Formats: sequence, structure tokens, C-alpha cells
Amino acid sequence: MLDKATFLSQYKRIKATALKHRYVTNTHIEPLLKALPSQFNQTVLGTSEAGRPIHGLQIGKGTKRVFMWSQMHGNESTTTKALFDLFNYFKYEDCKGLLESCTLFIIPILNPDGAEAYTRLNANKIDLNRDAINQSQSESRVLRTVYENFKPHFCFNLHGQRTIFSAGKSDNSSVISFLSPSENIERSLSETRQKSMELIDVMNQALQPYLPNQIGRYDDEFNDNCVGDYFQSQGTPTVLFEAGHFPNDYSREHTRKYMTLSLMSALDYVANCKVSGKNYKRYFEIPENKKLFYDVIVRNAVLNSLEPHKTYDLGIQHTEVLVSGQVEFKPKILFIGDLSEKYGHLEIDALCKRVSHQQFEILTKNCEMDTLLINFIEISLFSNNNLMLG
Repeated sequence: MLDKATFLSQYKRIKATALKHRYVTNTHIEPLLKALPSQFNQTVLGTSEAGRPIHGLQIGKGTKRVFMWSQMHGNESTTTKALFDLFNYFKYEDCKGLLESCTLFIIPILNPDGAEAYTRLNANKIDLNRDAINQSQSESRVLRTVYENFKPHFCFNLHGQRTIFSAGKSDNSSVISFLSPSENIERSLSETRQKSMELIDVMNQALQPYLPNQIGRYDDEFNDNCVGDYFQSQGTPTVLFEAGHFPNDYSREHTRKYMTLSLMSALDYVANCKVSGKNYKRYFEIPENKKLFYDVIVRNAVLNSLEPHKTYDLGIQHTEVLVSGQVEFKPKILFIGDLSEKYGHLEIDALCKRVSHQQFEILTKNCEMDTLLINFIEISLFSNNNLMLG
């Protein structure tokens, strides 16, 4: 069985350091794919709508089959980095038993066009996670073909989530979230769903010593066009993974480490235990995600010098923009008012002083700025003044 503490202590040796920050494309992963040992059986499964290759890998020789795919949404790259960390770990003797018990099939980037453009959608502006029934896109058909041919016993659907989510009604950011998708409108607790809930509980227990009260659970409203809901309805236990925000980790390098631990914990459990679905109840103890965070909250701000007794809170969110192959963060004011029930990853107390900016007479919603002025003193809106560092 996996020793979590030992795994984390060894993480630096397996980390695929060529992949970093938020922008990960086929160009970044293809040299790493070429360098993988022969135990990985690689193939090009098809092409995207814009003609880019969709790569697939199979490893292991066991009877338990696990299907994993990442970057269905092109700008959700943290789990792709975690997969390549796992690939490095699979080279070690520690994984011999796992690969004798399991066969894994992995698509590291399902949406290479979205990855290239750093967008959620594919080249046709379609959300592939709303195309499970329609099968209108080539990427969706590739995914379905692998599913039908590989006939997995478990599916791992790997995503990334925004910085807005808290783990329940708390001031803890949801660093990693999970979901056992519903398979019908009634959200029935079938054996299939209970099996995926059991796996999620295993991962939650593995993570809690390192991320106490920072694990969330997504709402399970049913949507038959979502891939996880569809595969679950077909009788395959499916887990949705969401890589979220670790404090001051906008490049998601810390999140990546714990996502790698999540994946390894789940695979280790599948390899060594019978997943019966009987141990599912603690899944419901994981707090449901709430949207309680802004990237920055400026509290007690006077916005108009003619109204010095009126104060406001400013809710600021960073927009991710691809500039010359790098993801940059552009702060934008999304809310002005009372944010006493919200939290900021960075909080600034203006202490009832005038808050302004050189370019704007009075700050309003949708103003974009990297800094602001509190009584004419410049304040950065970036935690640690640099969001690109991990």
C-alpha cells in the first residue's frame, strides 16, 4: 500500500519539471512523450477539430482497467502536469505491483486546440464536457471510442477549478475538489455512484493531513451531456477531479503535488482493494463547494472624496490572459459593496481612506489595474507581487 508521507518526501525526484505554470500544450508534452520508456504503449488516437494530434498512452498489464483524461478544457492544465509526474513515478519499482494489477489508459490532453489558445472551449467554441450525447466534435468521438474499446472499470475525469471556491462555508480555499457525478435526475445512490464515492473518500482521507479542511465536493446536479454523468449512467464508476487554489500558488505547483498524491492514492486503492461501494457514506462529510472567494478584497474603501463617510468593499478577480506564450493575470473589479460574508486570497484594509487609481477619477465595476492608490500610496494587487512564481 502507498505510504503517503514517503511519496510526498520523494515527490521532487518524480516531478516533471519541464512542465510548469499554467500554459501546457502539445508542444510542451510531446518531447516528454517521446522520452517515455517502452513500457508505455503510445498511439495517436485521432485529431482535434483543428487537426492537432490527440495522444493516448497505455501502461500496465492487470485486469483492473482505469481510464483517465485531462485538459478536456484547454486552460485546465494542472492535472496534466500531475499525470506526467505520475508517469515518472511509474518507472520506479514502487509501482510494480500497481502495474501488475491495473491497466491504465490515459489521454494527457484531450483538447489540444483549447490548450494552444488557452481557452476552455475547443476550436469550434464547443464545451467538450457538454457534448457527451451530441458527439458533435472529433475530440468527443475520440473519447467515446476509447471508452467503448477499453471498457474501463473506473474513469477519472481531470479538471481545474477557479479561485472563487471555498471548502464549504469557510475561509478555507478549496485546493482540490471531487464529485461522484449523478447518473439520473433523481441523483440515485446506485452501486456505481457509491463506488466512485468510496474512491473519493480514500483520497480525502489521504489529503486531510496535508490539506486540512481544504477539500471540497461539487454539487451533483445531473446533466446527461456532461461526460462524467454519461459514463456513470453507463455503469462505470467515474470520479471528477478539480485542481483548485493553494494559498499564493497561482501557478498551481503545490496543487499539482497534492493532485498527484490524489491520483496515486486512488490507483493504489483500486490495485490493492475491492471497491465494493459499501464505504461511501463519508463522502457526504466532505463540505460542498461555495463561491466565497475573490482574488483580492479591498475593505473599507472611500471611493469618492466628496463622500468621505461612505465606505465600500471592492471584490477583485484576476482574469487569465495568454500573452506571448505566458499566462498573465489582469485584476478587474467585479463587485463594489458589502463583502463582509466573502473572503479574499489577498485582503487589503483601506482603513476608511481614499482608494483611487491614476487612470480613473472614481473606481467602478470592470476597472482593470495592477495597482491602486490608498491615500496616494501605491499598493500592488498581487500576492507576493508576482503571481507567476510557484
